Amino acid sequence: MSFRKTTKFKSTLPRLPQTHTKQNMELPLLAHHALFALSFCISIFLASCDDDFLSVKKNSSSSPFPSNFLFGTASSSYQFEGAYLTDGKGLNNWDVFTHKPGTIMDGTNGDVAVDHYHRYQEDVDLMDYIGVNSYRFSLSWARILPKGRFGKVNWAGIDYYNQLVDTIVSKEIEPFVTMSHYDIPLELEERYGGWLSPEIQEDFKYYANICFKNFGDRVKYWVTFNEPNVATIRGYRTGMWPPSRCSGSFGNCSYGGDSEREPFIAASNLLLSHAVAVDLYRTKYQKKQGGKIGVVMNAIWFEPVSNSWKDKLAAERAQSFYMNWFLDPIIIGEYPAEMHEILGQDLPTFSRYDVEKLKSGLDFIGVNHYTSAFAKDCIFSACEQGRGSSRTEGFTLRSPQMNGISIGEPTALDWLYVHPQGMEKILTYLKHRYNNIPMFITENGIGMRENSNHATKEIINDVERVEYLRGYLDSLATAIRKGADVRGYFVWSLLDNFEWTDGYSIRFGLHHVDYATLNRTPRMSAFWYKNFIALHAPRAGTRPQHTQE
Repeated sequence: MSFRKTTKFKSTLPRLPQTHTKQNMELPLLAHHALFALSFCISIFLASCDDDFLSVKKNSSSSPFPSNFLFGTASSSYQFEGAYLTDGKGLNNWDVFTHKPGTIMDGTNGDVAVDHYHRYQEDVDLMDYIGVNSYRFSLSWARILPKGRFGKVNWAGIDYYNQLVDTIVSKEIEPFVTMSHYDIPLELEERYGGWLSPEIQEDFKYYANICFKNFGDRVKYWVTFNEPNVATIRGYRTGMWPPSRCSGSFGNCSYGGDSEREPFIAASNLLLSHAVAVDLYRTKYQKKQGGKIGVVMNAIWFEPVSNSWKDKLAAERAQSFYMNWFLDPIIIGEYPAEMHEILGQDLPTFSRYDVEKLKSGLDFIGVNHYTSAFAKDCIFSACEQGRGSSRTEGFTLRSPQMNGISIGEPTALDWLYVHPQGMEKILTYLKHRYNNIPMFITENGIGMRENSNHATKEIINDVERVEYLRGYLDSLATAIRKGADVRGYFVWSLLDNFEWTDGYSIRFGLHHVDYATLNRTPRMSAFWYKNFIALHAPRAGTRPQHTQE
């Protein structure tokens, strides 16, 4: 499969150079496996790519990216760290879930992952070589508080993250820290039901206070939650993820659940937990520490399957029941009108006190954007069953393929289709709906399924990933030129890693990881991203400046 031949999206961004000198190809680590990969990359570039693919626009004076724009890579604690129960870490929900037979496609777990816990210095050096000026990572809640607020602080966990942050900052790389990337201490799930109980708001506030207190002098970008919309839907509607709760019509869950009620209860507690953490940061830490705080949403662009008013309204409902479900309460103070109209009294209500805490409850929006999908009306038109078609999902069928048409080039993942135009469209949508609040692209990337019989040159010759990144960055650049206040971009991901229920069968990394040895080998995409950053955001030797607005 070649995206160069099939995609209709024409990029205008820089291409890879035809040659590399010894000076600009030298790795700081001088690791033998990296040097080996370099020789492969040179031959691959020349042998398998045409001149247009390899050409470089050397004049970056017209770059749309501001001088303080953050270019980085992203990760999460469970997918990267490993060190399962090392140095006092407690069990979290994913530790237990992945050990149950049948939950992960390839039968694996994140006990070791890519061992970032022990290899973070090597990984930071890889980032430094690429030239990123920011690194988005998450803290393991159970590594810091093994039993939540019901136990002691694990100071070994605090020490680890202090060392990680110090190492990052020493390379003039900005820490961009998420406090909860799907994982919570198992104690909270067993004690009171996790996100189904309002008690968790107090737990998250307690945890957030420890994070701000211990790391906030160096961390200037805080994220409360990564993709609470995904965690809620997969945990409480389909039951595909922990705590694996759902109704029979939505999934096969042995732990019970109510797919039409529980997602909204969990969402309400996530929203209020976000609000108490933001309130704590703003009243106690922000003025002194000078940072910013936000939330990260999974953002899919929903394209109406037709030009009919019914399908256009359906596309808007799809956004309201997926992304705006969380952003509207945090920014405006209430749920979207479409949710009120369809769900009525089944939608949890906020007290006047809650609304005041929620409103304007962020400094930026984190946007995880990978793909787009079609949206089809299921209110006024006959509609087969499928994702989004139920009442509690907004009566909108959502799929990357409809009426024999695909939204874009398919990939190894059934949910990820290559549709670069969606980047500009989703950012323009957010700009208009939320008065152009600052945004960061906190994740963007493409996963591939690796054939174990492939030769090394095929493993690192990720032409498809280069094409994907170039197309989406071009679309991002267009959105910025048209006025979208986007301040950073993070590739998912620096390394191949544990990809949730796909285990290690899908690879998103700029670097290939040999899971037998854990050796990291740079792919073609790592060098392309390095070149892109050098052209658009040369390192100035200082960390980005922070200003309060």
